[in-house]
Amino acid sequence: MEKLLDRINQTGDIKKIPPEQYNALAAEIREFLIDHVSVTGGHLASNLGTVELTMGLHLALDLPRDRIIWDVGHQSYTHKLLTGRKAGFDTLRQYHGMSGFPKRSESDCDSFDTGHASNSISAGLGLVRARDLQGGTQTIVSVIGDGALTGGLAYEGLNNASQLKTNFIIVLNDNNRSISENVGGMHQYLNEMRSSNAYLDFREKVYQSLKESPRAMERVRRAKNLVKSLFVPGMLFENLGITYLGPIDGHDVLAVKKAIQDARNIRKAVIVHVCTKKGHGYLPAEKHPARFHGTVPFEIENGLPKSGSRVGYTDVFSTVMIKMAQRDPKVVAITAAMADGVGLKRFRNIYPDRFFDVGIAEEHAVTFAAGLAQGGMKPVVAVYSTFLQRAFDEIAEDVCMQDLPVVFAIDRAGLVGADGETHQGIYDYSYLSAIPNMVICAPKNKWGVSDLIKFALSYGHPIAIRYPRGAAWDGYPELRTKVELGKSELVEEGSDVLLFAAGSMVETAVSVRNLLLPRGISCTVVNARFIRPFDTEMLTEQLPKHRLLVTMEENVKSGGFGEHVEAWVLENFPGYPVLPIAIPDQFVEQGNADLLKKEVGIDAQTVAGRVENALQKEPE
Repeated sequence: MEKLLDRINQTGDIKKIPPEQYNALAAEIREFLIDHVSVTGGHLASNLGTVELTMGLHLALDLPRDRIIWDVGHQSYTHKLLTGRKAGFDTLRQYHGMSGFPKRSESDCDSFDTGHASNSISAGLGLVRARDLQGGTQTIVSVIGDGALTGGLAYEGLNNASQLKTNFIIVLNDNNRSISENVGGMHQYLNEMRSSNAYLDFREKVYQSLKESPRAMERVRRAKNLVKSLFVPGMLFENLGITYLGPIDGHDVLAVKKAIQDARNIRKAVIVHVCTKKGHGYLPAEKHPARFHGTVPFEIENGLPKSGSRVGYTDVFSTVMIKMAQRDPKVVAITAAMADGVGLKRFRNIYPDRFFDVGIAEEHAVTFAAGLAQGGMKPVVAVYSTFLQRAFDEIAEDVCMQDLPVVFAIDRAGLVGADGETHQGIYDYSYLSAIPNMVICAPKNKWGVSDLIKFALSYGHPIAIRYPRGAAWDGYPELRTKVELGKSELVEEGSDVLLFAAGSMVETAVSVRNLLLPRGISCTVVNARFIRPFDTEMLTEQLPKHRLLVTMEENVKSGGFGEHVEAWVLENFPGYPVLPIAIPDQFVEQGNADLLKKEVGIDAQTVAGRVENALQKEPE
């Protein structure tokens, strides 16, 4: 029997489906998403929660003429299905495959490339102003989650949107979560609005009683404002000058469609407050929305991962933080809506008074940490590399300029794989190296994480520890030397080539050494350990003993580790050959991390070949 989803092959086909079949279509979409994401991995819970919401938007709007901007964009899978990209789900988040986020290069129905939170209102407002300046009439809709409303950029956009005298729809997808549970005043405010049943019931009665009045619209407006003043705490959005509609059941397709149609008639910014449930329709995702926010391939029957995983760097960080907190009551932990992702869930459970989740607000997290440090505490800010870059100014001005002892635990550093350009953590060496007083270090293996955290908490100045996503390398367990500021660690000794490797690239350097040894090339492997300041004493001692220096980093070349080392060598050893191994200065697409390393030229085979070529080109 033909499925309803088989009848949706291009944009607008959903409008051919009879309303009485919307629920059946929603069920088919959920089944499709679960089936495919269980194979490829991806953002499941957020997409299951927005099926009916997306259907309602597509029914009310005329795409691609009208525009939808998805905040973050991790909830756009149904949107992709309804715009003719069903076949793309076989390659979801794979190399050269369909992105897990909106991409203008994929479809003219994707209005803005997204991946980070809280920017949809600003981007939508820009499209609105562009529309008006060109005399357009298309509808612009920004879809933002309540989690993203914890980010300051969203309020900057709201503040400007309040001045509009033209239509702009902001759909607030309220599912009570970001990745971790939401926190803060906006979370509490929306909770109260969500539960204002007295207001909703009374409002409906007022509307019904005034419908037949010749002055109904004016009376409804006044009655609405009066009732909100009585029953809705704060009236935050209305007081900003933004019309508020809702709350609306986000799992009712027709209710969403009607709300969007009503909102189109309002000549100002309007918020449509839609309540959904993350993971809706799949019990494991409903019970564990954080785990299914971004999931690996899993068994549909029970939701469990299809393959076991080794201990990761995040797991090691999690354990070490608890031990350090046991030893020192001044140790506190801060995260930006990523308690699970950065490994602080256990810390939160054991030390709730010393754990702070500030929401999706990295800038605030950093300055908050600076205040804690100034107050005598030892704050550790745990954050993904890609998100820390949003707080550059605060790192520079509030932490480093004052030389405050804040520890930055930078997770997901380097190539992270399937999330693609917006999530690759390949710029932190570069932007952190530009800031005075900042020390940057990286562990070679899982024991190195522990050693560097202990050192960082005793250092007394700004310091960043950078480690990759995934399984922690367990090589060289016997090599665990004392951590000293700016000092490297000799891993293997050789005579021809000095491999000066940073963090995750030490493992690669060992593989390069093993590949070159049978070719008659002997390599010394050094764990740089400190990227800034790097070990100039070691270089001064070792360079005369070798024919070539190779720097290795999982960071872009521009402003990175290799550039700084090469500049020092040029000044102190003029003419000495240096081969910098780094990621080219480009945005790196999605794909398996090992495949991406090969594509950008930092895998062991490619590096070994480049070293061999460099030696052959040496002048006699």
